[in-house]
Amino acid sequence: MSEQLSATDWLDAGLKALAASGVVALKADPLAKALGVSRGSFYWHFRDVEAFQTAVLARWRDIATERIIANVEKHADAAQGVEYLLRGAFAARSDLEVAVRSWATHDAAARKTVREIDQRRMTYIEALLERAGIAAETARARAKILYWAFLGFELSDKPLPGKERDRLIEELVRVGGTHG
Repeated sequence: MSEQLSATDWLDAGLKALAASGVVALKADPLAKALGVSRGSFYWHFRDVEAFQTAVLARWRDIATERIIANVEKHADAAQGVEYLLRGAFAARSDLEVAVRSWATHDAAARKTVREIDQRRMTYIEALLERAGIAAETARARAKILYWAFLGFELSDKPLPGKERDRLIEELVRVGGTHG
């Protein structure tokens, strides 16, 4: 690979390494070797490993939350938004979600980011429910239930077969109360 890597190239490689090996993989040397470039390329874009890790967390926020929210907004109306979101969220478990949450158990910056993401996601689900006609207090409770179900799924070590996953989503949509 060329020495002309962008910061995004490094961040995407960092997310991949984080998902595969945890936070210990977020260092210039192993990433440079994996990308086939020198460490100088890393330091061209990032002051140090701490700055890189901060940027990795921001990239995770964008990919794992903001892009998903934008996609729901683009493709689903208020009544179908929760179901669309749940179908996407439960499509496959994310090793990256688990890795970031593991990192957050011993790192204050990662913990802060995870808390912010959790709040952002729950607030968004709550807003979807309210737009679908659910009263604010009820929407808040249901948003937590739906989000906690998602987290349980993400942190479990057993994948759900398609039919079982579909039944689960149907029940969660029913819990959300947005239709049917």
